[in-house]
Amino acid sequence: MTLKKTLAAALLAASVLSAPAHAAGALTISSPQDPGNWDPIDTFLVNWASVATNIFDGLTYRGPDLELVPGLATEWEELDEGTRIRFTLREGVTFHNGEPFNAEAVRYTFERLLGEEGASGPQQSNYTAIEEVEVIDDYTVDFHLSEPDPVLLTKLAGYGAMIVPPQYIEENGEDHFDMNPVGTGPFKFVSYQERESIELEAFEDHWDGAPELDTVTYRFITEPSTAVAELQAGRVDIVIPPTIPVGMISTIEEQEDLSIVSVASPTVQALRFNTANGITENEDVRKAIIMAIDRQAIIDTILQGEAEPITSFQGPLSFGNDPEMEPIPYDPEAAKALLQEAGVEPGATVQIDVRGNDATFGEVAQAVAAYLSVIGINATVQPYETNVLLNDIIPEGRTGEMFQQAWGGWTFDFDNTAYLMYHTGERWNPYDSDAELDALLEEQRSITDRAERERLLKEIARYTADRALEVPLYNVNALYGVNDRVQNFEAAPDSRLRLTDVTVEE
Repeated sequence: MTLKKTLAAALLAASVLSAPAHAAGALTISSPQDPGNWDPIDTFLVNWASVATNIFDGLTYRGPDLELVPGLATEWEELDEGTRIRFTLREGVTFHNGEPFNAEAVRYTFERLLGEEGASGPQQSNYTAIEEVEVIDDYTVDFHLSEPDPVLLTKLAGYGAMIVPPQYIEENGEDHFDMNPVGTGPFKFVSYQERESIELEAFEDHWDGAPELDTVTYRFITEPSTAVAELQAGRVDIVIPPTIPVGMISTIEEQEDLSIVSVASPTVQALRFNTANGITENEDVRKAIIMAIDRQAIIDTILQGEAEPITSFQGPLSFGNDPEMEPIPYDPEAAKALLQEAGVEPGATVQIDVRGNDATFGEVAQAVAAYLSVIGINATVQPYETNVLLNDIIPEGRTGEMFQQAWGGWTFDFDNTAYLMYHTGERWNPYDSDAELDALLEEQRSITDRAERERLLKEIARYTADRALEVPLYNVNALYGVNDRVQNFEAAPDSRLRLTDVTVEE
């Protein structure tokens, strides 16, 4: 046994002595971020979905195999050339508070999402094709659309489209629902300690059968080394993405009762540009910055090969990705020439805003800063608490010249990324406005011809790359740290865990 292995075993033995025993059927998961709100219409975070996929159901469901299957709707039919969809709803379903699920709950959910309440959240723009939800009878609804939406059935499987209980919300209010969620999922809410944990328990009356587990506790551990230490000590059973730095993979794998599960994911990382202020307002400067960065070297060294470079802000799993698209090449000499032509003097400065708890990307940002120094740009890395960066700094247009953007692409369709990143007025586009790009984004949303729509999405990818709206970095694998006592766990590419069949060996 190596000295490193011996030390790890000794530390584990010492910490296990002080670790509380697991209750029968109890699972503990480490998540790197507390979403701070459990309302489906107020979130865009994969770490919300890793929890709330167990609390809520949608009309449709898509699991780790990426196949779309019935959820609270047992079947659906597209009518009137795609401008009306009829859903047959599942009977005998109840919310966790005993309230019945029916067509009125579906109508309430979408009127709320598309109304004033939904307007304050980030999900509404994904569902604007829905003009009306018409109740036909207690278990039949018609969605009337302003135009066909080829991604709508997938959108109904996630985030803003999760079905919520009308009576519970009306009686208790929006603020109460934010912190005390009620859905129809396989686990029901028990308690929530802000920035600490959320506890769920099995919902015995779930329409798809009771879960095998008794309880699930998510602990919000922002520091990766702490999360890994808790996994090693046996106080955490699963550590979910994007917590585990690639530099700690070997530390986990060296412990006999732990495993790393690495799965291809839709998650991509980019450094997006402030196109309104500073030297990055200039397109040639943005292209020079991209040319200065050796992305493959970053992947090979910092990421240990657990990623692949991207040419647009999407990975290979995304519908609309163009494998024939050529990236802007790594060429520091050409970058220097572009900067000179743009009138940028050596010593010019940029600020790179990053998520402070993302240790791996912190290393990436430092590497980027080093590459930029070679072409005469002085870059400083500014870390922020993740929720502050995502909820305040970026949407309000208060970033530096460059800022980290990680995106899960949970629909596996470039529309979900491109529309929110590039359309004028969207939350993730605080700086740019391009009428031609807006028109392309709007046009593809109503096209049902799959080949034509794919052509348009590829055109959007090339257009945004030509304008150099971000440094497209890489598509990263999803890394899970798992205790071997956890059985029947299926790692989700997009962190949307469904824990119904998971068991824990004592």
